[in-house]
Amino acid sequence: MTDKQPESKALTIKEETVDLILSKITRFQENGELDLPANYSPANALKSAWLILQSTVDKDKRPVLAVCSKNSIANAMLDMVLQGLNPAKKQCYFIAYGQNLTLQRSYFGTMAVLRQVRPEVGDIVSEIVYEGDTFKYKLVRGRREVTDHEQTLENVDNKKIRAAYCVIYDRDDKPIRTEIMTITEIMQAWKQSRQNPFDENGNVKGTSVHGKFTADMAKKTVTNRACKVLINSSDDSSLTVQAIKRSDEDRYEAEVEREISENANQGEVIDVEPEVVPEPEQAAPVNGGSSPPPPPQEPKQQTMQRGPDF
Repeated sequence: MTDKQPESKALTIKEETVDLILSKITRFQENGELDLPANYSPANALKSAWLILQSTVDKDKRPVLAVCSKNSIANAMLDMVLQGLNPAKKQCYFIAYGQNLTLQRSYFGTMAVLRQVRPEVGDIVSEIVYEGDTFKYKLVRGRREVTDHEQTLENVDNKKIRAAYCVIYDRDDKPIRTEIMTITEIMQAWKQSRQNPFDENGNVKGTSVHGKFTADMAKKTVTNRACKVLINSSDDSSLTVQAIKRSDEDRYEAEVEREISENANQGEVIDVEPEVVPEPEQAAPVNGGSSPPPPPQEPKQQTMQRGPDF
């Protein structure tokens, strides 16, 4: 592929997607189907996304605009706008899985989306529980509520994290949702990360983001979980919620498809000697009869030329 071909493809994608997406968004808003944040500009978000996509590469360092399908690029950008996200504000980023471009929300994007679909949400607070802290919670109709958390500076140590929790309040400072995760649960969630923050012994790499900023990453993990529970319980009729769930499903399916393609036929090949089964002897003619007829021959297989793929 020459240098001009990727540029030409990128220009074609821009002309055929950005204008089309803006047209769709305008129609949704005119029909009262979509309410975007008052300070959100779809045009500015798409411009930022386009600039970022031009320098985004896949795991093999290939430009995503040259590798990914036009449909997946358009869908990722459309879902970005429907969720009211802007990549320039680090609210989302684009990841390529094979030929599929997917949209993934960041920690900041998930909180922004939650406030959009649940306008009653006020503060979102997260904290770390260290060894030596006094931490108590109670169950109220199956829901956790933190009743006491006392901490001293001497306890603050990334190597002594016991748990993390997030409390989502309404605008009257009443807790709507409380999520608590132990450090074991948090690390299990980190194992799903594409950054692979663990070494071969199962320990968090000191050079990884999770190793350098363990407390911050733990807070982000528990906050994401708390927010997603409320987002997923929102009314499915909202275009925003549909886009949220669709982008999450697309990313999950793309991850599975990539994992299958990368691991296919990678297992150990076992060479088994086939068992030779002797053919039965033909029976002798009875009463002077003729020999049994030879077995019918297999018909010759005809080959058919394959036409071009469409």
